[in-house]
Amino acid sequence: MRAVSGSENGYRAALDRLRAAQKPSAGTPLYSRLVNRPLGRRFAAFAYVRGGTPNGVTFVSAACTFSAIALVALLPPAWWLGVIVSVLLVLGYALDSADGQLARLRGGGSVQGEWLDHTVDAAKVLTIHVAILVSAYRFFDLPAVWLLVPIVYLVVDSLLFFGMMERDLLLRTVPSGAGAPPASSGIVRAILILPSDYGLFCLIFLLLGFPPAFFAVYTVMLVCNSLFLALALAKWYRQLGGIAHG
Repeated sequence: MRAVSGSENGYRAALDRLRAAQKPSAGTPLYSRLVNRPLGRRFAAFAYVRGGTPNGVTFVSAACTFSAIALVALLPPAWWLGVIVSVLLVLGYALDSADGQLARLRGGGSVQGEWLDHTVDAAKVLTIHVAILVSAYRFFDLPAVWLLVPIVYLVVDSLLFFGMMERDLLLRTVPSGAGAPPASSGIVRAILILPSDYGLFCLIFLLLGFPPAFFAVYTVMLVCNSLFLALALAKWYRQLGGIAHG
């Protein structure tokens, strides 16, 4: 029988601790629930036994994500490019989950780390659609009017991100139990909100070598996310309207 090293024992123990301390799955889309969090958990456990820090993991996540975004803007679409971009984005997203999980393993995160994580996320939201816009302008054979799609998607994603961050910030100021009601954790809801999942968005780049198919799926996702935004804004407005300031 093969001997188990101390680092392997440490990794398994860290993994078990993370499994026992997972955030609730309520309101989480299917990909994030079934793929991204478990993958991030393994990265977090590995970083923990290697002495990594949450901010260090955030920087590695950013390096993967923004390398992929740069490739989309700079290189002509090709099947192999789509694979590389998708893999880098998936890794970046998993590491984005890992930094928070690593912080919990180490006894809690910091305000600085939370700020860094959200700043990187904001930069990702702002730049990924710009990269698609640049690629579509340079390499896609599309009527000019279709260039509005990534511009509108940028607005929709930005509103979703900043609206959610602001809602969460305001809910932190209310007494415990007076905030938003718990979201449903059912599998049907997780499937229905899948188009809003960034993990699924990472996977559509596998179609990058086939520009018509990629842009068609990208446009469908914009429509789905626009509907999701309208519903989310109305829901958040009602939630916050029921909270009285002290």
